[in-house]
Amino acid sequence: MRRADTRARAAAAAGALALALGLTACGSDSGSDGDALVVGATPTPAGEVLTYIQQNLAKKAGLDLEIKEFTDYVTPNTALQEGSLDANLYQHTPYLKDFNKSKKTDLVPVTEVYLPPMGVYAEDGEKLGDVTRLRSGATVAVPNDTTNEGRALQLLASKGVIGLRKGAGANATPEDIASNPKKLTIKPLEPAQLPRSLKDVDAAVINNNYALDAGLSPKKDAVLLESAKDNPYNNVLAVKKGHEDDANVRKLAKLLTSPEVRKFIEDKYQGSVLPVAAR
Repeated sequence: MRRADTRARAAAAAGALALALGLTACGSDSGSDGDALVVGATPTPAGEVLTYIQQNLAKKAGLDLEIKEFTDYVTPNTALQEGSLDANLYQHTPYLKDFNKSKKTDLVPVTEVYLPPMGVYAEDGEKLGDVTRLRSGATVAVPNDTTNEGRALQLLASKGVIGLRKGAGANATPEDIASNPKKLTIKPLEPAQLPRSLKDVDAAVINNNYALDAGLSPKKDAVLLESAKDNPYNNVLAVKKGHEDDANVRKLAKLLTSPEVRKFIEDKYQGSVLPVAAR
């Protein structure tokens, strides 16, 4: 009898343990709608847009949104690839494709959200007035990552400040400069350093998020600002390949392109950030 009782108690305990483990496994299913969606973003404007959604729209949509902020362009993609993020918002598709190629990652865009136009700034932009008035021999700082460096050079070339060789595309480098009538010195720097460089250079081509973080208004302060027409640099919500149709990812994508978010972007940034739907 004692052996039978012992076996019965052991079987019951094993069954209870199996049930508990089964419930735990169900509760931790990463595909369940109840899990938080962890999204990486640079603070401005991506973090602000996501915070607006978190505070005003997510609950009604049944989305538990967690935001993690980053101040560089590499870590959010590394974290997404490694799985500590479910998605990120801060980059355009050309940068994403170049990152995949150079880092052997497999990240994909889900939806375009907004255009953060790149601009040229000077410490005394009001005095300079226009990028074509840069002095001969001036130093111009540009982002040092492949796609944004090329983007900056294309922006300068659009006003004839420099000329690029025929065929130089989105990944143009200073070696692709074919004409330089003002004998400009092009100085590549980490994107985050560009606003701080304004006191040391004559002008800097600065990514929108870092300009906003530094208190600059792209619409008011830039001496040259990208046009929205046919612009390929819309920022996208990105995920690891295979997660494009996850329920919570689709919920966030829908909110990011909603009329409410479009209005938030228009009201808050006053033309310094352009929602895709408004272009």
